[in-house]
Amino acid sequence: MLSEKMLAELNKQITAEIYSAYLYLSMSASLKNKNFGGMSHWFKAQWREELSHGLKLFDFVTSQGGLVELGSIEKPKQVWETPLEAFSDALAHEKKVTGMINELVELSVQENDSVTQEMLKWFVKEQEEEEETASGVVEKIKNTNDIMELDNELGKRVFKD
Repeated sequence: MLSEKMLAELNKQITAEIYSAYLYLSMSASLKNKNFGGMSHWFKAQWREELSHGLKLFDFVTSQGGLVELGSIEKPKQVWETPLEAFSDALAHEKKVTGMINELVELSVQENDSVTQEMLKWFVKEQEEEEETASGVVEKIKNTNDIMELDNELGKRVFKD
């Protein structure tokens, strides 16, 4: 059984994951508008992944007898001038989400909530991968001589649920 505080924080994280999806869909639209179809596709895959993270938390909360309460989702930024700006913002966002997950882990430890701690291990690992991936794309953009070749490469991403 989740404590009231843990339930409230998990509900906030569900909303945050859905916001992440919304943000990445906005990045996808901006890059598509600038004719970076591959990068747009990459962010659409990221949109799906973030939604799946929200659903994973949703399913956990309901499995623990908690009531999911969805919060408001703020309007994300709409335009990124360059792919580097979009992926740099994505990396900064993933670092922010990592901090949020770490706070959930700390709360689960404080509350001696081993069930939630165990579930959050998956998110800790996932955030490590998210930051590594976004950082890698930022470095590739900075070091490429052919942005359209990189766009084509990123367009090959396949979403795996």
